[in-house]
Amino acid sequence: MDMEHLKRLVKASSRIVFFGGAGTSTESGIPDFRSHNGLFRTTAGTEHPPEEMLSRDFFRTYPDEFYRFYRDKMIHPQAKPNAGHLALAALEVEGRLTALVTQNIDGLHQLAGSRNVLELHGSVHRNACMDCRASYSLGEWLPLGDPVPRCTVCGGVIKPDVVLYQESLDDRVFQAAERAIADSDMLIVAGTSLSVYPAAGLIRYYKGDRMVLINKSPTPYDGYAQYALYDSFADVMSRLVN
Repeated sequence: MDMEHLKRLVKASSRIVFFGGAGTSTESGIPDFRSHNGLFRTTAGTEHPPEEMLSRDFFRTYPDEFYRFYRDKMIHPQAKPNAGHLALAALEVEGRLTALVTQNIDGLHQLAGSRNVLELHGSVHRNACMDCRASYSLGEWLPLGDPVPRCTVCGGVIKPDVVLYQESLDDRVFQAAERAIADSDMLIVAGTSLSVYPAAGLIRYYKGDRMVLINKSPTPYDGYAQYALYDSFADVMSRLVN
């Protein structure tokens, strides 16, 4: 792949949208879900599969087990943005990146400096009491130490603002992502298997001829992209921007 050609395309674009998944954070030390070392494989054989433990029903029925798994596997407070996150933030500062659509819940894009971030699946950094709706940051409830974090105002159960299995995506966020992708003159897709719907279907809204797909392994949408790179997200993005 001619990286110089892709760099020229980036420079020639003024409405770039980025769409990313779990693979964008693996180089920050956060496991993805479906790769060889992903969460779904490393927890195989456990009493409850991850899809069940991360479901709405499981959260309501077994909140203590949900939070045990959630604390251990889904929260990575020490993770730092990698070179790819920083490159995207730089593109936004330049005025070339108009929106960043992510399936991740780790908040690393914001930590890198990105501002227009559309979080399809929510964020571990936003939490709220299910009864009185009092809000809590990750740093406010994580140190409480209780098996199930309770609201300090009313005693209700605190729920993370993340989309669990059996829950719907936020319509406003999803529609904003649709509009951004449809209006973009370049779409960069990275770190996603493009197998989780409805999020994966968003890329069909792109009608241009500058779609770049960066992933370690093939996806069902490789033929849809003009440029497919089986490479590191952080490496490719830093080379495209710097």
